[in-house]
Amino acid sequence: MAKKKILVTETALRDAHQSLIATRMTTQEMLPVLPLLDKVGYHSLECWGGATFDACLRFLNEDPWERLRIIRKNCPNTKLQMLFRGQNMLGYRHYADDVLEYFVQRSVANGIDIIRIFDALNDIKNLKTAIKAAKKEGAHVQVAISYTTGPVFTTDYYVKYAKKIAEAGADSICIKDMAALLMPSRTVELVKAIKKAVNLPISLHTHYTSGLASMCLLKGVEAGADIIDTAISPLALGTSHAPTESMVAAFQGTDYDTGLDLKLLNEIRAYFMTLREKYIASGLLDPKMLATDTNALMYQVPGGMLSNLLSQLKQAGKEDMLTQVLEEVPRVRQDSGYPPLVTPTSQIVGTQAVFNVITGQRYKMCTNEFKDLVAGKYGTTPMKIDEDFRKKILGDEPPINCRPADLLSPELDTLRKECEQWIEQEEDVLSYAMFPKVAMDFFQKRRDLQTGVDRAHLDEEKQIHPV
Repeated sequence: MAKKKILVTETALRDAHQSLIATRMTTQEMLPVLPLLDKVGYHSLECWGGATFDACLRFLNEDPWERLRIIRKNCPNTKLQMLFRGQNMLGYRHYADDVLEYFVQRSVANGIDIIRIFDALNDIKNLKTAIKAAKKEGAHVQVAISYTTGPVFTTDYYVKYAKKIAEAGADSICIKDMAALLMPSRTVELVKAIKKAVNLPISLHTHYTSGLASMCLLKGVEAGADIIDTAISPLALGTSHAPTESMVAAFQGTDYDTGLDLKLLNEIRAYFMTLREKYIASGLLDPKMLATDTNALMYQVPGGMLSNLLSQLKQAGKEDMLTQVLEEVPRVRQDSGYPPLVTPTSQIVGTQAVFNVITGQRYKMCTNEFKDLVAGKYGTTPMKIDEDFRKKILGDEPPINCRPADLLSPELDTLRKECEQWIEQEEDVLSYAMFPKVAMDFFQKRRDLQTGVDRAHLDEEKQIHPV
């Protein structure tokens, strides 16, 4: 058999800390290790997109665009990769095509080389504009298949979707197992079938939640996968990924040798160990997140969704109902056409399951997002939704069958007008488009910093001397 060098995507700067510490790693914490990461010879550094954009603005008081520029400057030799939710981009609604095209253009202009694009429903209609936009900007387009389980999700289903992805112009395909549902034998079956059907490189992305990730990556590579996603060991395991060093060591001296230097990886590990200790001491990293949990296999609930459900139940004082909610999730999923559970569908299905259990009456209360999912406003669900159920949720409102973004008028100019007094760089309009309220708060803090205004002091003054 011919030797085949396996490529490695490092997730420490995005998905690893998103999975373990709710995306709270700061740019300052990344800065010292960037030159080392750049020396390794990774296929790519996944460092942007996903929840990083939201977390920068909302919790870290950072400009996500500036973070990208800093990483680009300090990693000139390594491809930078981002995660992009198709027509949802980095937000939680569908955006008009003009906003999407501009976002892709600015992402590439600021340093992104590879855009991993996915749709929560595996609806190719929701990906075509993003694929075209990324190709136009000269980025590598990797389209991800949201992997899940259920009666409709056969090997044939995934092969058909892979063919649609190839026809749409993707440069590579990612099997994205966000909920850690892949089994080693299933990985072999899928990789072989997709490889046979399309002539594109395959990237394998799976989480460690159920304890199977390393085995899935090993078997996937043996079956023909070209790229694997890993995380440097202090930010690996649990709801994160398989450890980079372990996978590099496993392939060393074999036909799949990655060629990466374990000594250099150990230097990087030492740096991230100091961060890990800091996160544990501050309570950001809960050691429970590192435990293996096979609940994922029973309930098909991703790690992030599990913590979200628990948080919702705690707020309602119903923490003891977690098991009932976990049992309700697959039922809600079945009712709503078997959407894969990934942002935003995981939040939509999970919240509806919480309402069903807390009220004691299924679908007595429905969120607007759940109604939109059933109405087709997020796209076509993998399985057809029962007509009687649809009527129960929507009443006389007719469902939509077109691409949801076709119903949206261009909105970039309107968004610019809404935030024009705050714009200091052209990307600001995109920050505002994603998260209007959060971005405005950030813009205010940024201006206060520039003008030396202490807003907390002003608020105190107001309380002491009311106007």
